[in-house]
Amino acid sequence: MSGLCVFVCSGLDISSLLQVVQHLVHEEEEEEEAERLQHVGVQDQVTLLGHSLAAYFSVLQRERLRKLTTRILSDSTLWFCRLFRYENGSAYFHEDDRDGVVKVCRLVIHAQYKEYATEGYGALSSHQPVIYQSASGRPELGQHLCSQLGLPLSSLCTVPCNTMFGSQHQMVGKCSWDKMSPCWRNSSKKTLMLERTCSAGHTDKLNRLKEVCDQSGLWLHVEGVNLATLALEEVSSTIMAASRSDSMTLTPGPWFGLPAVPAVTLYRHEDPAMSLAAGLTSSRLVERLRALPLWLSLQHLGHNGITQKIRHASTLSQQLLQKLKSLDSIQTLVEDELNSPVVLFKFSLEMSSGQGELLAVLPLPLQLGQQAAQLVPSSGVEVVELEDEGVCIRFSPLLTAAGLSTQEEDVDRLVEKLKELVPAMTSTMTYRANFWEETRRLASSLRYVEEMNWAGLGVVRYEPQSDGTDESRRQQELEKVNKELLKKLQELDSDIVFSSAPEFVTERTGIFVGMVTEDVEVAELVQTIAALGREVEESGRMLDNMTEVVKKGILEAEMQLQRASEEKLLEEGMLRQIPVVSSVLNWLSPLQSSMKGRTFDLAAGSLDSTEMMYSTKAQGGRAFLQDPPSLVSQKLPGQRLFRRSGGGPHCLTEPDSTSQVEDRNNEESFSHGANRETPRPLDHVHPGSIPDAPEEGGAGEELGGAQVEQGDR
Repeated sequence: MSGLCVFVCSGLDISSLLQVVQHLVHEEEEEEEAERLQHVGVQDQVTLLGHSLAAYFSVLQRERLRKLTTRILSDSTLWFCRLFRYENGSAYFHEDDRDGVVKVCRLVIHAQYKEYATEGYGALSSHQPVIYQSASGRPELGQHLCSQLGLPLSSLCTVPCNTMFGSQHQMVGKCSWDKMSPCWRNSSKKTLMLERTCSAGHTDKLNRLKEVCDQSGLWLHVEGVNLATLALEEVSSTIMAASRSDSMTLTPGPWFGLPAVPAVTLYRHEDPAMSLAAGLTSSRLVERLRALPLWLSLQHLGHNGITQKIRHASTLSQQLLQKLKSLDSIQTLVEDELNSPVVLFKFSLEMSSGQGELLAVLPLPLQLGQQAAQLVPSSGVEVVELEDEGVCIRFSPLLTAAGLSTQEEDVDRLVEKLKELVPAMTSTMTYRANFWEETRRLASSLRYVEEMNWAGLGVVRYEPQSDGTDESRRQQELEKVNKELLKKLQELDSDIVFSSAPEFVTERTGIFVGMVTEDVEVAELVQTIAALGREVEESGRMLDNMTEVVKKGILEAEMQLQRASEEKLLEEGMLRQIPVVSSVLNWLSPLQSSMKGRTFDLAAGSLDSTEMMYSTKAQGGRAFLQDPPSLVSQKLPGQRLFRRSGGGPHCLTEPDSTSQVEDRNNEESFSHGANRETPRPLDHVHPGSIPDAPEEGGAGEELGGAQVEQGDR
């Protein structure tokens, strides 16, 4: 509120404004993150300069601004058309990358409905327009088109993908186009355009699609990251066919690592009036200045700089693709392995039909993608979900390498992390059934929780013995026991991660067991969970019983103290209770108090007198409770819990034969030494031992002195 008052009253100078902006940017960030954001390269500075100059040019005289914007727009259009092999094209620069296809659709509507310019949407009533979209494209794009154009969702027709050309991500071909579209033969509808996205690691046979569109009067619009390879010297024939499309949308910002630059839609149309009506061109000179940042950046990078960035991204994709082929349980989903700048892969196992269905619903592929992105953030991998393949991992360096500065070393690190994660996921998938079976064997205390959203070994819950209590108290005890059990499991020296319920699962009470390696002992793991659960349950009940005992002991102690106080009053009389009088009486006639101390034995739960403690010598009391035996089997030095050793599981539980012989020899030597009659040296007398007193006093004094000297020493 104070900052707003200063702004309204006296205003802020430039330095103060910069400080305010800096505070807004770095308000809740770490210092390291703030330093990273403060670094701006030369290429970024050129783009920022373009935005500043655009604001400055907007205040120029109209004639000078018209000449300037005409030159910038014509140069940028020419450069993009030449760079991406799009001859005789026009360019539309827009901030939202979806705005280009919206304007192109409006252009097609003007071309197909001659009365649209005068009658508006009334011209569409006779024949409803239809827009075809690939099923592998962006799902929100079709709804955005209908929303911006004011068309019903029934105008959007999604074209499925099939394996006609060897890929599940290609649209249907020429021979089956009519069969796949239900709107095709509807005389009350008019087909406008076909939109195809080339960014999932697969590219349609665009030559065939172009033939279908030409014969059917459809407008073909393409977009996607694969179009960036049109700028390279060697281009595949499939990508080269995109240059024959009616329009294409390019996103040079992420491709070249340029911040806050517009997207570009290249199109071919001969009627400039329709282009103006569709919004592809503008009479407002200020809007033409959108191309200025790109105009400066293209000149700064040059043709060699642009192609070098695209070639570097393609090299990274090829490097990852070749390394993934050597990994087991990794399936690559790339059609054109020699030219694709995008790599799609997923976690896949060869297993039975039942296990395959289980893998399809388990989030293991999702877990693999999320952990890979977290462990190697500079790689830029992301998780995508495709219609037929399910959850996959996409590596698209054309979209991320420029911003993240991805290098070949990052790809190597990504592969190394995958080599670590894939075996663990394979073992986890293999042992899930064993974990379920072992849990069923201990059904009296453990319950297996079916949680398909968990990518680990499984979820188990310890069920304490019910004593007929109500449901709410039983649920509280269940949560308490499992919470304490989780703490004990997390304290174990194990590679397995035990955690509580994450946010995305439905079951909230239980032990979530993470991924395991191939040498895990599932039976030992389940038995340890059950044993620790029983220990937690018993200790909890013991504590509850002890609480009751303590309460009863306190009440009994209060009653005995009250009786002792009454007895003291009767014994001493009323006069001894008066402060001054009692002192005189106690001096004249001292009175021996008969008050007795009390001690509370927690183990026995009894309240006893302290007379025995002061009347007898301190001797060895009760034997201390020994530590409970270990809940886990004996392990070799350095071996973690729940893991098999190289010698097999039996060698871990059998005692060593050599140690047995040594222990037997030690026992024999000790027994022989005990039967000997030779006197024991004084130096070997333990400081805490009390030797038997001799009959003669001199010897006793000498021995006692030796004992004290030994104790002092």
